[in-house]
Amino acid sequence: MTELQTKIRITELNNSDNGKAVAIIVCGGSSSRMKGVDKMFAPILGVPVAIRSVLKFQNSPVIDGIIVVTREEKVLEVQRLCKEYGLNKVTDIVVGGKCRQESVYNGLKAVSDDVAYVLIHDGARPFVTVDCIERVLDGATKYMAVTCAVPLKDTVKQVEKNGLVVSTPDRGSLCAVQTPQAFRTELYKSCIDVLKDRLEDFTDDCSIIEAAGHEVYVVDGDYSNIKITTAEDLDFAEILAKGEEQQ
Repeated sequence: MTELQTKIRITELNNSDNGKAVAIIVCGGSSSRMKGVDKMFAPILGVPVAIRSVLKFQNSPVIDGIIVVTREEKVLEVQRLCKEYGLNKVTDIVVGGKCRQESVYNGLKAVSDDVAYVLIHDGARPFVTVDCIERVLDGATKYMAVTCAVPLKDTVKQVEKNGLVVSTPDRGSLCAVQTPQAFRTELYKSCIDVLKDRLEDFTDDCSIIEAAGHEVYVVDGDYSNIKITTAEDLDFAEILAKGEEQQ
């Protein structure tokens, strides 16, 4: 157990089954900070961001199926791209909701009852590694809810709206949470069903699990697992993509 993992109390389950695992990849969003660029379909060395994300799960031997959630006007484009890139693990393309968690909820409805684990991933994180996917799923075979995360490198300040610094939290007790996040399917379904009227309150899936009174377990993420948020991120993404091609 790494130093990062020991920071969050965990609840171990008495199961070690290797059941079916499905990934829900959320490829919606308004791209409001992208200066008019649709980040999900912006090319990185010619390959759209969302497709790079889906390809990582396509190439993972531990993933049995993929559900892509996207905006209604992008469904046909996603369907075309899945065919073009040979993404045969994609079983469903689902229309998203008004917020991220509602989009996840719509994707979850397409998950069949025989799926033991569900992994939820931001389509705007195209540099997730196959190793990270496997670490998260491996954690989910032992624990109820798992996310990947990295320790913070910078000092963090709590600041009021007027710019006044209120406090400096201990950096050693904080981490930056990433995706994928993995869950026993029945747990996530039960939690999101209870909280489905409050989905706009949550910024990630683990927050739903926590709000329902369950514990979350953390495994190591990767600093390269960046989220494409601004137009400037695409420049850095090109560098990362070139590095992947050289490996």
